[in-house]
Amino acid sequence: MNLANYFPVLLFILVGIGVGVVPMFLGKILAPSKPDAEKLSPYECGFEAFEDARMKFDVRYYLIAILFILFDLETAFLFPWGVSLREIGWLGYASMVIFLLEFIVGFVYIWKKAIGKNFLKSRRRFSMSRSSIITTNKKSTITAPT
Repeated sequence: MNLANYFPVLLFILVGIGVGVVPMFLGKILAPSKPDAEKLSPYECGFEAFEDARMKFDVRYYLIAILFILFDLETAFLFPWGVSLREIGWLGYASMVIFLLEFIVGFVYIWKKAIGKNFLKSRRRFSMSRSSIITTNKKSTITAPT
């Protein structure tokens, strides 16, 4: 067995690790580090956090994130299909139309059932409960939008 054929793969892996690790170490070594209390304090969008970071989230927020990833990956199939449309012919065109129909039917089903009115109601309730929170900063008073 000749291992010389695997040298480009090993080189690719080493270069990839180097590109990821070397800048982190260079930044740690060369960057100025002057920590103080204000730099080390937690913040959220420029002002102090007003809730605990370990608060419970509704499961539906995770559902939205998973559905976004799912549909984002499915739309990734559209680019190669569009690029090779002339070579795949009518059979490829018809199979992609079927794929898109399934995609649309799944999207409509998920929008009606999984996300639907319940998610919008809970989101409205959540935003209304946060509207009464007032957070102060050294420079100004920030009120959460209603």
